Amino acid sequence: MSAVTQRYDVGGVYLPRPFKVRRLGHFGFNVEKLPEGREFYGDLLGFTPSDTLDFSRAPWFPKGVDLGDPRGYFMRYGTDHHAFVLFPKRVMDHRADRKFAPEITINQITWQCGSPKEIVDARTYFEEQQVRIQRVGRDMPGSNWHVYVYDPDGHTNEFYYGIEQIGWNGLSKPRDMYYRGFNEKPSLPQMSEAAEVAEAREKGIDIFSGHRPQPPQGATYDVEGVLLPRPFKITKIGPVGLFVENVDRAERFYTEQVGFVRSEETVYRGARCVFLRCGGEHHSLALYPKELRRLLGLSEHSTCMSFGVELGSYKQLRESIGFLKSHSVRFVDAIPPELYPGIDYSAFALDPDGHCIQLYYYMEQIGWDGRVRPASERRLANGEWPEALEPLSDTYVDQVFQGPLG
Repeated sequence: MSAVTQRYDVGGVYLPRPFKVRRLGHFGFNVEKLPEGREFYGDLLGFTPSDTLDFSRAPWFPKGVDLGDPRGYFMRYGTDHHAFVLFPKRVMDHRADRKFAPEITINQITWQCGSPKEIVDARTYFEEQQVRIQRVGRDMPGSNWHVYVYDPDGHTNEFYYGIEQIGWNGLSKPRDMYYRGFNEKPSLPQMSEAAEVAEAREKGIDIFSGHRPQPPQGATYDVEGVLLPRPFKITKIGPVGLFVENVDRAERFYTEQVGFVRSEETVYRGARCVFLRCGGEHHSLALYPKELRRLLGLSEHSTCMSFGVELGSYKQLRESIGFLKSHSVRFVDAIPPELYPGIDYSAFALDPDGHCIQLYYYMEQIGWDGRVRPASERRLANGEWPEALEPLSDTYVDQVFQGPLG
């Protein structure tokens, strides 16, 4: 039955799919320059390490082959166990349970849904829709229940529920609690997180023995009243920009089968670009034709056009540019505003592998009527960066970072 005619009861609301994407939960890259990437995303951008995963312990890991550092690094900016992952590309290319095309350096694009039932039902739905399923279960570390699928270009999309939360003491779950991981479709209902903790204590597990990051060094920057090691703080991730073979085909997948809504489309040098949303933000996902890579001067080794990192304020955005340039980070100046509608001031930095990171502070919010702001009423960043800006109607009304800043 067609996805547009079938209706599903999702928490008491009828929807055309048995799940609803709420937000971009986390994202990751497979990189060649792992040590340099850890420094860029950790020391410079400020993602906090939350855990590591040693892939050399996996049954698929090739024996007797030197692949360098075999670990994956999990990082966060808030209380989610991880918002960003950095994995070694040489190791990931040997995974048996995932297949990465040569140009796909995105490890995963991960979308949060509302319940474990949505995840289990999504697995059945994708199977019925003949969407390629990669795997289903529950990974550790992170504790999130998930189903992984491929989009038409081979990008891995994870749909998940219930990621582990890290509190004031900064500790993640200990490895001894990983026995609650699953490698198959779980039965429902499952025990609660509180019951898992109680069970672990009954088993004699030291629940306070998980990973704790090292305290930040050199916290000398006054970031709006808090001393931090850099003059800005990440408060959100996204949007994700993808280069695809066929924009129409990719748009059909993400709208008809995943449930995103098209906010806007633009035409740049004859190339149609599409901007899709899953919630109130102008876009969480952008689709661009591959031929734009060379025109924009971006790396042709990756299908990632950009990965968005929102900073806490316009002031922090301005100061982040000078800070990163002082650490020899390269920037791209050739990306025109037509390719990121809904965002006014933005800067594009390159990580050590050449991935483009979009730094911004504001994204247009879509209200109950589902209408975007007319282009004539948008603020244009014309190359000048004033010290302060006049507010827009939706300035600082997006999702609030729960804090603290550090």
